[in-house]
Amino acid sequence: MPRQQQPATRPVRRRSYDQFCAGARALDAVGDRWTLLIVRELLAGPRRYTDLHADLPGVSTDVLASRLKDMEQGALVTRRRLPPPAAAAVYELTERGHGLLPVLAALAEWGAPVLVERQPTDAVRAHWFALPLLRVLEGAVGRAGGVVDVHLDEGEFHVRTGERPAGAPVYGDGPADRADVRIALDAGLCLALGRGELTFTEAVKDGRITVSGDGPLAMELRGV
Repeated sequence: MPRQQQPATRPVRRRSYDQFCAGARALDAVGDRWTLLIVRELLAGPRRYTDLHADLPGVSTDVLASRLKDMEQGALVTRRRLPPPAAAAVYELTERGHGLLPVLAALAEWGAPVLVERQPTDAVRAHWFALPLLRVLEGAVGRAGGVVDVHLDEGEFHVRTGERPAGAPVYGDGPADRADVRIALDAGLCLALGRGELTFTEAVKDGRITVSGDGPLAMELRGV
């Protein structure tokens, strides 16, 4: 039986700013539209192509496929096949890809002041609030680690505060299998916290955030 011919490897793109500058080199790798938003989605852990496409409204299938291929070649993501019964291909961040977490967190903090009012054309996913809220939570609990379930009217997600094993998901859709604490608040308050208009502790004290749980992390979030 003739050996099946493997498809030719797509050549690495050579588009570059051609500047001997760390910032320019970084933008060579992640400056294309959608790239950093793909990283945002993959911070939740391995994702199938269809899941990525569903949570990146506005991206075409061709552009998403092209960006993922570029990110593979740039050692930001890897693609692997899950064992049966899933038997699906997933994309996940490499260690270098995970290194973009503080970049995205800084961008979210920088962009928070202009995220004031949702426009009629704006899509929204609950987990898009994870990164700015993670910064606020870690500011409230210091080095304390744990899993926090977050309930918004838009949906639920969970975030992992404190130290995380290398490559561990930063957040995830829906409630966690085992959470240390659960908080409930609204999206408007999330935005206000991200803009620094009030602190997490202040919002808990005035009843705008409900904290459920009895463990150390819950006590710390209550300010007890």
